[in-house]
Amino acid sequence: MVSRRRFCSLSAAAFSLPLVASASEGGAIPLKFGHRQANMVEQTGPIVFEIARRIRGLSGVELQMIWKGQDLSDHETTLAYKREANRWAVQVPSIAGIWSHGESIFNIGSARQTIQRAIRAAELLGASVILVALFDANCPNMSDESSYGPVVDLLQNVSSEAADAGVALGLETSLTPADDKKFVDLVNRSAVRIYYDATNKELAYPGQSVPGIQLLGQRIVQIHLKNEDRLLSEPAKVNWPAALRALQRISYQGWYVFETKHQNPEQCVLATQQNIDFVRTYSA
Repeated sequence: MVSRRRFCSLSAAAFSLPLVASASEGGAIPLKFGHRQANMVEQTGPIVFEIARRIRGLSGVELQMIWKGQDLSDHETTLAYKREANRWAVQVPSIAGIWSHGESIFNIGSARQTIQRAIRAAELLGASVILVALFDANCPNMSDESSYGPVVDLLQNVSSEAADAGVALGLETSLTPADDKKFVDLVNRSAVRIYYDATNKELAYPGQSVPGIQLLGQRIVQIHLKNEDRLLSEPAKVNWPAALRALQRISYQGWYVFETKHQNPEQCVLATQQNIDFVRTYSA
């Protein structure tokens, strides 16, 4: 009999492997589409799942840990979301927004507790990814070991808890793709990978967003897709057809999570359906 810890460690190890369906399983694994909660609705609460259910092809919502007074550290709040997700048959693939105002990854003790709370919430919700945002002053300098060393140690220490919960920590940083690679390779834990936002990379490092996908490969655990308030098919900073083809080349099998701005729920429904169709066109 396989222990729970052993089962979870085997599952976590599988994060680093390409997932390819056999012909007997019906060919390619279906694409999975989600949307960031804070871009779908203006208020907190499980109503977001009802809106998600109206979007053809959308099966997940990325919840915000801390947002407008919402805190998924509260057990009852998380249970309320879980009940409504089950009611509307919508998954929670990931949670984001884990930091309170003023928190920093460099405050190691507080950061550890924050990540641990996020792991507990993710496990209860059945989420497989936690977006750990590390931007600007909250991002380690990969040229300075005194900056990145303590963060690497922290992530190594919490990675076993994440793996035991069946969760991966997805680091979304303001680093170059090459430094993202250096970062997760130093951590060297299968439950610590990269949450990739091609638009953010392109804005910070023009011309590196699409090559960055190939460079990081299976280190990418999940992705955000956005084009401000426009459709992905409209003029964009990122060459989305090329980016989507690059994701296919690295055998990406994670969720495609939209982070598009919307005017209202009705426009969200229509625009997201069009974006899903666009992604499918270039991911065949």
